[in-house]
Amino acid sequence: MQRDIFAPEHHAFRDMARSFISREVTPHHEQWERDGVVSRDVWLAAGRAGLLGIDIDEKYGGGGDPDYRYYLIFNEELARAGTTGPGFAVHNDINGRYLRRLCTPEQRDRWLPGYCSGELITAIAMSEPGAGSDLQGIRTSAVRDGGRYILNGQKTFISNGQLSDLVIVVARTDPTAGHQGISLLAVERGMAGFERGRNLDKIGMHAQDTSELFFSDVSVPAENLLGEVGGGFVALMQNLPRERVALGTTALAGAETVFEGALAYSKERQAFGRPIGSFQHNRFVLAEMATELAVARAFTDRAVMEHNEDRLSNEDASMLKWWNTELCNRVVDRCVQLYGGYGYMREFPVARAFTDSRVQTIYGGTTEIMKEIIGRSLDLG
Repeated sequence: MQRDIFAPEHHAFRDMARSFISREVTPHHEQWERDGVVSRDVWLAAGRAGLLGIDIDEKYGGGGDPDYRYYLIFNEELARAGTTGPGFAVHNDINGRYLRRLCTPEQRDRWLPGYCSGELITAIAMSEPGAGSDLQGIRTSAVRDGGRYILNGQKTFISNGQLSDLVIVVARTDPTAGHQGISLLAVERGMAGFERGRNLDKIGMHAQDTSELFFSDVSVPAENLLGEVGGGFVALMQNLPRERVALGTTALAGAETVFEGALAYSKERQAFGRPIGSFQHNRFVLAEMATELAVARAFTDRAVMEHNEDRLSNEDASMLKWWNTELCNRVVDRCVQLYGGYGYMREFPVARAFTDSRVQTIYGGTTEIMKEIIGRSLDLG
């Protein structure tokens, strides 16, 4: 089916994003995978191309356009190229929303120009060794001391952890206030007591720097508080649907790309004197995947437009994230089987997708958490 959610300007933007990725990302990605981190140069290149801060006011160097479809297109093209290293989505889809909504005028002047140029790379630190999807279980603390907060704690699984210059840290500012005691602090590179741990050894997404972060009596100026004291949990709940839209749409684009490759391979690869796709079992497998992807695409594009109008509910965003990430893993697994032994070779994109995509049902809230959110909305008593 023809996708009908894009105007001519979106198609022109897709061409530009695709050209950027082929020029600035793809040629370097294998080296970045060996290094375990991308070059800061690609962030600066993305800033020059106008791919960072598309929805940020033009006076800060952003694009000034709140249309989410531009971020959607950029994420889709990165997924289709199999380039999982640059953490642009964390910067654009997640952190930009916090900065745009919560920053004071002084904070905007300090941070947004570098955010849009790629000189200031951002991360968000939610997960801890003992608190992943359960944000109310965080133990990182920030105690007010005059004009500063004293921050102590540990975070893990932090994307852009090695490169980040500004980290939005979820911390408990009042241990007696439950979810109302959680606040957001912006921690900057070079603050005494802020240390980066190891770049984590993951089974996939090797070019994406994912790190442990440690905070030992870090003195964070009170001016670095994002939003209101105690307002962190509400801000997180307001922004998580956007993160889940980004994850779900990216997962679907990746699944579609892997399927397209497997379909072409099934027409070319011969077994017993005929293409492997001509065997009934394989035809049925391909038919099942084509149908599931088509159905997911219809729901996804509808959800994107709902989000663009700021109407997408948390429950629908959770459905999108759950369904598309699980579907991506199913599609990739079936496609590996279609490729046979070659599906296990890293020089084939399907093999890299097999390890790169597995985490999608875990980060941004596990599938189980998504089902819990949806289930609670059903008023089951």
